[in-house]
Amino acid sequence: MTLKQVLGRAREALARNRIEEAHLEAEVLLRHALGIDRARLYTELRNELSAGQEEEIWALVQRRLSGEPTAYITGHREFYGLDFYLDRRVLIPRPETELLVARAIELVQTSTTAIIADIGTGCGNIAISLALNLPRVKIYATDMSADALEVAHINCQKHGVAGRISLLHGDMLVPLPGPADLIVANLPYVTSREIAKSGLSDFEPRVALDGGEDGLDRIRRLCQQAAGKLKPGGGILLEIGQGQGWVVTDWLQRHFPSASLEIIPDLQGIERVISLRLTPDQPDAKLFVWTPAAIL
Repeated sequence: MTLKQVLGRAREALARNRIEEAHLEAEVLLRHALGIDRARLYTELRNELSAGQEEEIWALVQRRLSGEPTAYITGHREFYGLDFYLDRRVLIPRPETELLVARAIELVQTSTTAIIADIGTGCGNIAISLALNLPRVKIYATDMSADALEVAHINCQKHGVAGRISLLHGDMLVPLPGPADLIVANLPYVTSREIAKSGLSDFEPRVALDGGEDGLDRIRRLCQQAAGKLKPGGGILLEIGQGQGWVVTDWLQRHFPSASLEIIPDLQGIERVISLRLTPDQPDAKLFVWTPAAIL
């Protein structure tokens, strides 16, 4: 059977089982099985595959049909234009989290920020993306999972930033050696009920997804811990889920009554990032909700 024929059948199998982007996923699985890039895939479509190659490809397709994410099958995921190693010890980075990174870069480039804390770093995708785009910044990356930090270490070495990112084991902000200029966090914000219904934790670590009954357990604790871990004039960037913006901003206003707050939507218009900036000379907190007009 030729590569083209196997690719077509893999696409059909994935599409029949309602796998989103079946065309692309089949391509990724074949490239991984054969150890070739996209250019070679399309220049070798007429090549005959060996029985062993076909068997390996179909084994990967079956894993995908069983629900295993492609990122775990291949051990790779692209995020912010970078390739990250992944396994089941860490959450798979989502595209919407790139908004968090972009906002952090924007804030740091217009300030004197020297220390960033990435809380709940997982595979290290946020910390590493920031380190590569902000070469003068020192970054602390914390995680309560020692397994996750092992994956983050692999990625730090892969991208050559191990000397600029300190990986710290512990509960959120507790391991930080001192206050940071900017705290960045993509903490669990899915409710326990949603996880149970969707089966999200069948492959990904539940601790990295489960935000408790209302989805906000970890975010609530970060708001409580942040006061002693943020420098004067510092900031916080939090990724949140749909409908959580006003609740989280209310908590932040209670802990930081003189702060400026923004709620920033993603490309689908869903509230995705909360940005807090400490302004000691400002007596009252101000809340600004970004709209398409404001973005323009």
